[in-house]
Amino acid sequence: MNKFLFAILFSVISTAALAQVKNNTQMFRSSSDTLSYLNPKEYIVGGVTITGTQHLDKEVLLQIAKVNKGDKLLLPGEASATIVKNLYKENLFDDVQLNITKISLDTVYLEIAIKELPRLSNLRLIGIRKSEIDDLNKKLDDKGKIVNANLLTRTTAIIKRFFNEKGFLNTTVTIKQRPDPGDANSLILDVVIDKGKKVMINSVTFEGNKDFSQGKLRGYLSKTRSRKFYNIFGSKKFKADKYLEDKQNLIEKMQAAGYRDAALISDTVTKHDSQTVDVKIKVFEGPKYYFGNIKWSGNAKYDNKTLDLILRIKKGDVFSEEVLSKRLSGGGPGGDDVSSLYLNDGYLTYSADPVQTRIHNDTVDLDIRVYEGPQYTINRVTVKGNDVTNDKVVIRELQTLPGQKFNKALLVESTRIIGQLGNFDDQKTEPRPVNINPQDGTVDLIYNVVEKPSDQVELSGGFGGGQFVGTLGLTFNNFAIRNIFHLKDYKPLPKGDGEKLSLRGQSSGRSYQNYSFTFSEPWLGGKRPIYFAVSAYTQLSSSGQYYAKTDPNYNHLRINGIGVTLGKRLKWPDNHFQLNYSLNVDHYALDNYPGYLFSNGTSYNIKLTQELSRNSLEGSPIFPTGGSNIKFTLQGTPPYSLFNNINYKLPPTQEQLYHFVEYYKVKFDAQWFVHLAGKFTLMTQTRFGFLGEYNSAVPGSPFERFKLGGDGMQSYQFLQGSDIIGLRGYENFSIVPVGSHFNANNNPGSAIYDKLTFEIRHPVITSSSATIFLLVFAEGGNVWDKFSQFNPYNVRRSTGIGARIFLPIFGLLGLDYGYGYDPIPGIPSANKGQFSFSIAQSLSGGFN
Repeated sequence: MNKFLFAILFSVISTAALAQVKNNTQMFRSSSDTLSYLNPKEYIVGGVTITGTQHLDKEVLLQIAKVNKGDKLLLPGEASATIVKNLYKENLFDDVQLNITKISLDTVYLEIAIKELPRLSNLRLIGIRKSEIDDLNKKLDDKGKIVNANLLTRTTAIIKRFFNEKGFLNTTVTIKQRPDPGDANSLILDVVIDKGKKVMINSVTFEGNKDFSQGKLRGYLSKTRSRKFYNIFGSKKFKADKYLEDKQNLIEKMQAAGYRDAALISDTVTKHDSQTVDVKIKVFEGPKYYFGNIKWSGNAKYDNKTLDLILRIKKGDVFSEEVLSKRLSGGGPGGDDVSSLYLNDGYLTYSADPVQTRIHNDTVDLDIRVYEGPQYTINRVTVKGNDVTNDKVVIRELQTLPGQKFNKALLVESTRIIGQLGNFDDQKTEPRPVNINPQDGTVDLIYNVVEKPSDQVELSGGFGGGQFVGTLGLTFNNFAIRNIFHLKDYKPLPKGDGEKLSLRGQSSGRSYQNYSFTFSEPWLGGKRPIYFAVSAYTQLSSSGQYYAKTDPNYNHLRINGIGVTLGKRLKWPDNHFQLNYSLNVDHYALDNYPGYLFSNGTSYNIKLTQELSRNSLEGSPIFPTGGSNIKFTLQGTPPYSLFNNINYKLPPTQEQLYHFVEYYKVKFDAQWFVHLAGKFTLMTQTRFGFLGEYNSAVPGSPFERFKLGGDGMQSYQFLQGSDIIGLRGYENFSIVPVGSHFNANNNPGSAIYDKLTFEIRHPVITSSSATIFLLVFAEGGNVWDKFSQFNPYNVRRSTGIGARIFLPIFGLLGLDYGYGYDPIPGIPSANKGQFSFSIAQSLSGGFN
């Protein structure tokens, strides 16, 4: 009876197992009926074929299946099931079948028939902006991959994380699959994205704080701010990555205030409503600690008194690891930390390890263990990454020379100078000491640089004087004149020597034309920093061909000029100074032309200019964050009235007065940049100009006068012998001396001006391809005809906002809106809010 029941049970189990294999996994199918699950038999594999593959390598599949010719298999048995399971584990197949194609005696021939899972042929992102699609496609580069649950989960997670970081916490992602009409085994994924609205922060509260107020702790969260009217700066959107940064900054700030045990116990972000969240943070303050005894060990070069003086920490000061680290090794190149003291004297491998030797009550004793190491001398200096600019252009500017002791301050200064060249991305310039050899005390320096586009194109058009004026300007900032006849070096012109070539043309047809040429070489002869420049221009302005000379509306002006400049970089008082001398000859031919102190005749302006400047700007030349740029200029003509034998007591003719103009001119321009907080920078600028006379009997010069008001750029005054000074919020040239009968249309300029500007700047984009920053400004300026009228505090005031955009090919573009607070007599609208546009301003802050 027991044997009978066992036989029935065995038969049922065998039948069920066979059905499971055939119907569910289809792991084994035989072309022969000789196999029996009741009597399995061992076979030798005579061969294995794989069918159904489209993208996968058959040899690799055989290795995954772990079955090869010559293997012994017990059939039917576990071996056949294992082959199928091995393949299924890879998550590459929709179906796997193991078939027997032939049995010959004890040899079996197998076929593995597979059906691959479909692959991704295209992923379409729907419901978001093109820029967001482009950014996400860089993260979702999954074309050709298997479409399975893992791919779908990964795609959803990447998209949600992308938008969560931007403050869209309620983003939903719906993925729809559809066959690709061009490929039967491929799928197209339509990904529908609903970002929802950005989630704002309703409130930020703290628990566990006793010594720190709620407001103080909130202030440490610079990028996580509640939605309150007084939170002008900082994001009010909840961004997970910024929140993580803020939590770390919170603890660091608490520890820097002396609470070295401060820690974050817990934090929660809970939903306040559909668009806002509440942030609650629980902190542990711990006791407040103070510095105790500070001991120095291992110092031989400098004694304890010197190191204490630089450390500037005394017993009883609030304990702060942040301050300690900064005073030891986190200061700037100016020598205000201990590491600069050593690194500026060649001790490249200097290090200091502050060890807390004793903590008693609220006091921490320190032993600062110094390793000085040997002094290092610079062996070789090389530049890498300058694919266009020649090595000599960079190396000649460096302050770190072979044979000198290693000096951190000079290394930083060299990096700043490389950025000022304008040919490299200043944010990516990386000086690196290599081949540090303690045996002979030598080190090599490599300056890794990244080239950036430096050539500029000015292509613009606008209306002025009732007509359209077109401008085309080309500036090549890395020119190489020595290769001017080498056609193979044209890219499109020869480059690499750091010279500058500028060509500019401006025209409205016959009535206005202006063409100029400038070439400059910063290292004349290539051995010394002798600056050389030559320039020439010609300009025509007239009433046009439609007016005859007898017509009262006829006017004509022709100006030709040429100039030469020589300059030298000074080493005293420091190496930021530059002294330039220029000789310019300008020829003016006026025929019934308004806007000057005379309207008919020929005049020559032969002037010698001396300019002493100091440029110590820090950061990018486009967006300086520190330092200053100062220029003092003296300019003058020969004092013709002393030797031209003209009796000025008698009324001289206009030809006698202005044939050779005489004057002297003094100008002062200065800018200071100060880092405020975060990314905010304050720019303060002051400007002054005075045009004087050698002889009181000779009227003032009709040229080189100061015209104030507007954007600082006026097409028809670009090269007409006038200094154009912008004053935003007022019309161009509308600022004239009180009581003057001139106006913006016939303003010949004034003899004295001053101007003061304050700007707070904040960058939006800073990269080699583009720089954008926003600004708010307040400025004031005025003009006078005589020193007896001069009052530097009596200025026309304005405030406003603006933006600057720097594109390497176009230069610096500016757009401002200013409102003037002081009315202009006779021009009611001159100060009632003005938009001003500027192009190709000076990069180093711009004195325009």
